[in-house]
Amino acid sequence: MTGPSLPVEPWCLRERGLDLETLGRMESLFALSNGHLGMRGNLDEGEPADQQGTYLSGFFEHHPLPYAEGGYGYPESGQTIVNVTNGKLIRLLVDDEPFDMRYGEVLAHERVLDLRAGTLRRETDWISPAGRRVIVRSTRLVSLTHRAVAAIAYEVEPVDGPARVIVQSQLVANEAPPEADDGDPRVAAALQDPLAAVARDVEQDGAILLHRTRTSGLLVAAGMDHDIECPHQYEVEHEARDDWARTTIVTVLQPGEPLRMVKHLAYGWSSARSEHALRDQVAAALTSARYAGWDSLVRDQRAYLDDFWGSADVEVDGDPILQQAVRFCLFQVLQAGARAEGRAIGAKALTGTGYNGHTFWDIEGFVLPVLVMTAPDAAAHALRWRASTLPMAQARAATLGLAGAAFPWRTIQGEETSAYWPAGTAAFHLNAVVARAFEYYRLTTGDESLDRECGAEVLVETARLWMSLGHHDRSGAWHVQGVTGPDEYTAVIDDNVFTNLMAARNLRSADAACERNPDVALALGVDGDEREAWRAAAEAVHVPYDAELGVHPQCEGFTRYGEWDFHDGETRYPLMLHAPYFQLYRKQVVKQADLVLAMHWCGEEFTAKDKAWNLDYYERRTVRDSSLSACTQAVMCAEVGHLDLAHAYLHEAALVDLRDLQGNTGQGLHIASSAGAWTALVDGFGGMRERGDQLCVAPALPDSVTRLTFRVLWRGMAVKVEASHDEVVCTLLSGNGEGMVVRVYDEEVVVRAGEPVTCRAQRREPLLPAPPQPVGRTPRPAGREPLSVARSAS
Repeated sequence: MTGPSLPVEPWCLRERGLDLETLGRMESLFALSNGHLGMRGNLDEGEPADQQGTYLSGFFEHHPLPYAEGGYGYPESGQTIVNVTNGKLIRLLVDDEPFDMRYGEVLAHERVLDLRAGTLRRETDWISPAGRRVIVRSTRLVSLTHRAVAAIAYEVEPVDGPARVIVQSQLVANEAPPEADDGDPRVAAALQDPLAAVARDVEQDGAILLHRTRTSGLLVAAGMDHDIECPHQYEVEHEARDDWARTTIVTVLQPGEPLRMVKHLAYGWSSARSEHALRDQVAAALTSARYAGWDSLVRDQRAYLDDFWGSADVEVDGDPILQQAVRFCLFQVLQAGARAEGRAIGAKALTGTGYNGHTFWDIEGFVLPVLVMTAPDAAAHALRWRASTLPMAQARAATLGLAGAAFPWRTIQGEETSAYWPAGTAAFHLNAVVARAFEYYRLTTGDESLDRECGAEVLVETARLWMSLGHHDRSGAWHVQGVTGPDEYTAVIDDNVFTNLMAARNLRSADAACERNPDVALALGVDGDEREAWRAAAEAVHVPYDAELGVHPQCEGFTRYGEWDFHDGETRYPLMLHAPYFQLYRKQVVKQADLVLAMHWCGEEFTAKDKAWNLDYYERRTVRDSSLSACTQAVMCAEVGHLDLAHAYLHEAALVDLRDLQGNTGQGLHIASSAGAWTALVDGFGGMRERGDQLCVAPALPDSVTRLTFRVLWRGMAVKVEASHDEVVCTLLSGNGEGMVVRVYDEEVVVRAGEPVTCRAQRREPLLPAPPQPVGRTPRPAGREPLSVARSAS
C-alpha cells in the first residue's frame, strides 16, 4: 500500500492509497453530514479505523466534572457527544476470506469527496490472501434534502474467476470508544456502552434498533433497508440482537458480474417521544428513501448543491491550493449547519469527538456570518436554537449573581458544561457575540420575523447582563472588569477592549430592538429609564489607549505587562502545553486575535492609523495557539495593506485540516477556521463589510492572486463580485427589478439584473512595513515553505 496523496483539484478531495498512520485525519476529512446526522469517513468494512463515528446533533450523555476543590456555582455535570448506532458497516467475504485492506494485496485504492455531488466515492482493486481478485465500489451520501436519511450504494465484482461473495450489512451499537481527547477518565466511562437496548425489529428488508442513553435518558432509533441487484440467484437473511442487526447476502458471481446493494439508513432521537412513535418515524423515513430511490437521492443532492454553489461559490485564480481549500471549507460549513434544525452546531460539527461535541462562541462568531451570507435558513435555525436556551442562560446568570442571561462557554443542550476555568468562565464576551449574530442576520437578510420571534428578547436579556457586569466610575466612564476576552492567555482582567466595544454594541442593539418592537419591550418589562441607562453606558464605555506607544492595550495595563522572551531557546508551541498559565497570564503574549478581532468586528471604532499601529504591535506578540486566529489576522493584514502576509495567514486558516496544522484533525474538523477561511478571502481580499443596510466591498489582491470572485446573498438577492488588479465587476444574479445599492470603495453603485457595474480597482498602500511575528510563528503560503505546525492545540 502506498501513502495517501491529496492532489490539488478544484472540486474534490482525492485520496490515493491508504496510510494507516493518517486514518483519523482522513476519517475527519471525508466525513459527510447534513447538520442533523453525521458520519465519519470510515472505510465501509469498518476496519482498520482510528475511531468509528456516527453522530446525531444534540444527542449526548452526561458525565461528572472533575474538581480538586468545589466552589459555589461550579457546574457539576458535563455533556459529551455519543457515537450512536453505526449503519455504515458493510463487511465482505470473498470465498470465506474477509475483505480487509491490511491483508492480501491492494492493487489500487481511491476515495473521492465530491464537493458538487455531495458524495464520497470509493474504489478498491484487491487480491485476497487466497489469490482471488475483486473490485469493490461504493458511493455514500448523507442526504441534504431528507434530514434523517443516509444511503450507500455498494458493489462488488470478481475480476479473474468465479467467486462466492458474502455481504454483511450491519447496524452496530456500543462500539468501543476512542480514548477521550481531553484525557478525562470520567468522559471515557460515560462513553463505555452508553446505549441501553430498548427494542429491535426485523423488517422485510432490514431492521430497526432502539436504544436509550443510560444517564441523559435520550431515545435513539436507527434503521436500515436494502435494495439488491444480482445477476444470479442469491439468498438473504435478516437477524437482530440487542446491540446489532445484520442483513446477509450470499451469491456466486462470474468475472465482470457485479452484485449491487443500496443500503438506506434512517435515524431519529427524542427526549420525549415514545418508543413506538420514534420507531415509526424511522420506518417512515426508510420507506420514503426507498420510494425516492438511489438515483433520486443522488439527483436531489446534486440539485441542492448546485443551488448552493450558484450563490455561494468562491473562485481564486492564481492559487490552486487555496481554491481547493476554500471550497472544501465552505462545503464543510454547509454540512455543519444545513439541517441542524433546533440543535446546536458543534465546534467540530459532526466530524469527530473533539471538545466532546460542544458548541462555543466560535459558531455565532465565525460560522453563522458565513451561513447568513450563503445559507441563511440554516443560520436562522441555529439562532432559534440559541434563543431556545435562554431560560437556562437566565438561570446561569442568576447563579452568578447577575441579571439577564449568561450563555454557556461550552454546551450541547444549553446548560453550562465547562468546569470552572478563568479563560472560559469569565469570558462574558460570548453573550455580545450571540447578540451580534442575531443583528448580523437581521441586517444582512432583511428578515425582521426572527427579531420579533426571539432575537429582540435575546438582545434585551444580554443587555441586562452587561448592565449588571459593568459600572460607571466617578468620572462617568463605564467599565467592565474581571472578565476574559477572546485571548485565553490573558485572563480575568479589566476593560478588555473587545469585550467593552461588543458590550456597547449589544446595548445599542437592544435599545434599537425595543424601538422596533415596543410590544416586545413592554412584555419584557423594559421601560424608558432602562433604555436610557443602556444608551448612557454605551456612550461612556471606556476604551483603554496607550498614548505613549500610540496603540490600544488589549486590556487595561496590558502594554505594561512584562514581555515574553521568545529568544530564550526554550519556547515551544502551543505555549499552554509547555508553560504554566500563571506565567502566560502575566505577560504580553497573545494566544489568538483579540484586539485585532475588535478592529475587524468593530472597525468603525478605529482609525486607519489605529489599525496599522495596533496590528504592528500585536503581530509581534500573537502566537496563534488557536485555530481561530489566522483568519482574523488575514483580514486585518489585508485591510492595512500587508497583502502577502494576509495571503500566508489565509493559507493557514484554509489548510488547518487539509494539512493537519494543529495536529488534531483526527478528532474532528475545525469548523470555525473553515468558516474563517471564507471570511479571510471575502472580508480580507474582497474588503466586504456590512454597514447597516448597505453592502460594501473594497477588493485588493496580492500579486499571486490574479482574480477573486465571490457570491453572497444580501436581502434576498444574490450578487457576484469579481475583482482583478485592474477592475471590480458587480453582477446581480437574482433579485428584484430595482436592483441593489453596493458601495464599491467610496462610490455607491446600483446593480441590476443583466446590468453589471464595473469600477476601477484601487490599491492598498500600507502605512507601516510588514511586521515580524514571534520566533517560529511566521506563516508561509503552502507551496513555498512549510507552514508552522503545532501539536494538540485548540
